[in-house]
Amino acid sequence: MAQKLIRGRLLSFKAEPRSIDDHDAYIFDEDGAVLVEDGVILASGGFAQVAAGAEAGYAVVDHRPHLILPGFIDAHAHFPQMQVIASYGAELLDWLNDYTFPEETRFSDIQHGRHIARLFFDELLRNGTTTVAAYCSVHKESAEAFFAEALARNMCVVGGKVMMDRNAPAALTDTPQSSYDDTKALIGEWHGRGRLNYAVTPRFAITSSPEQLEMAAALMREFPDLHMQTHLSENHDEIALTAEVYPDAPDYTGIYEQYGLLGPKALLGHCIHLSEREADVLSDTGSVAVFCPTSNLFLGSGLFDYQRYRKREKPLRLASATDVGGGTNYSMLRTMDEGYKVIALNGEKLNPLASFWQITRGNAEALSLSERVGTLEPGTDADIVVLNARATPVMELRMERVETLAEELFLLQTLADDRAIVETYVAGEAAKSAL
Repeated sequence: MAQKLIRGRLLSFKAEPRSIDDHDAYIFDEDGAVLVEDGVILASGGFAQVAAGAEAGYAVVDHRPHLILPGFIDAHAHFPQMQVIASYGAELLDWLNDYTFPEETRFSDIQHGRHIARLFFDELLRNGTTTVAAYCSVHKESAEAFFAEALARNMCVVGGKVMMDRNAPAALTDTPQSSYDDTKALIGEWHGRGRLNYAVTPRFAITSSPEQLEMAAALMREFPDLHMQTHLSENHDEIALTAEVYPDAPDYTGIYEQYGLLGPKALLGHCIHLSEREADVLSDTGSVAVFCPTSNLFLGSGLFDYQRYRKREKPLRLASATDVGGGTNYSMLRTMDEGYKVIALNGEKLNPLASFWQITRGNAEALSLSERVGTLEPGTDADIVVLNARATPVMELRMERVETLAEELFLLQTLADDRAIVETYVAGEAAKSAL
């Protein structure tokens, strides 16, 4: 296969930009290029230099004047919830009982799971997202549908069958032993295949008995390279109910701590209402708190204190995510737009360069995948998004007054949606235009 040269205005991050003037944190080239072969980035940088190192006969895809960045990464989503997004009037526990649990019962049907998985990945690619950490339903079939679709598209994903053996409808409960057996079978079938990564996935402490969390811990001991994903401290009623079902735990975080489920590959959704002790535990274990702003606002759960968690004496590792379907949009641009507002309500601001770092390299680092995705560095997978800051009349009008890269990024974050995604490349292959 001939080498491919993707040309445009190139932006990739080396570190988190601490301000809009932190030029050492990123690489930007007005006429840049990414050289791709067999799904891997061979070189990136100025067009003339990269082209000079390409083999004869390379193909050029010219996206100028658009921006080329690493593909976006979504650190927490629920693929079975596509058809309950935008459901009215519930807080978290009512949301689960009234909307989510009835919907997830449908995923015992493998054909339904395959149908929704196709649509789920279509939406991700339409919005420039090339990697997702996703929850399936309790059914083994739902995880099979999710991984099969990701494998067919050659996408880098994290996912897992939800484990829950209590406080849910009978059609959605497994047992400690069946959850262990199903999860172990799924790991054997899918983990490490293509670009697939398995996550042991107890939904949250309320729906898992101590015996089931023991099984989750046993799986993590058997397969220490796996991710673990669950929910933590999203809603006050949830926290109170968790204390009732685990009365001997010091706090919500202490449950996962007790069962050895925390660590650098532990992804904990929400983490809004953490005590200082809990935040210290997450910091000490290197666990990841996942910021889900559209969901937290939609369900009225609270305001995630992003800047305090970053700046405290023991800082937290952070990721950001859509949390569809509690979240209200598949776009990481829309996610960071709402995230900016949440952070502003906490009396801080997040600069636009840091926002784009977060949804690319930042999330890749949080998911322990930065050696594969999240940058445009040679040797990494060629997952790429191309952005048009003039995609709509309103954006084009605003761009007439934009003078800096930071202003252009903030415009994209604030006004853009899937129409601004010119193309999404998965392992070097155009994916959005193929939908």
